[in-house]
Amino acid sequence: MKLAEGLLVYSSIKSLFNVGDTYIVFVQTEKRFLDVPYYRCRVGLNHLAFHAVSRKHVDDMTKKLKDKGINVLYTDQHLFAGGDDHYAVYFEDPNRIKVELVAP
Repeated sequence: MKLAEGLLVYSSIKSLFNVGDTYIVFVQTEKRFLDVPYYRCRVGLNHLAFHAVSRKHVDDMTKKLKDKGINVLYTDQHLFAGGDDHYAVYFEDPNRIKVELVAP
């Protein structure tokens, strides 16, 4: 890791998402740490949540996820798993990290 213009830069960066002052960096786990699989109920990251543009955006993404065979969570409560006023889709990425896309 090295310092570049005030930011830490990792040589293993796979993705960088930046909006204003907010950013998320995804890095590849070092091989020596891969023997312990990720589980969202352990200490650490539980899930990532992103704002959708609208309920239609959530519906469109839900269809795309299902079409690609991606594991959509809480299908018995879909689209209100977060409560009556919380319109969202929850799904798992390939590493079983839970991702939420929620409408305004």
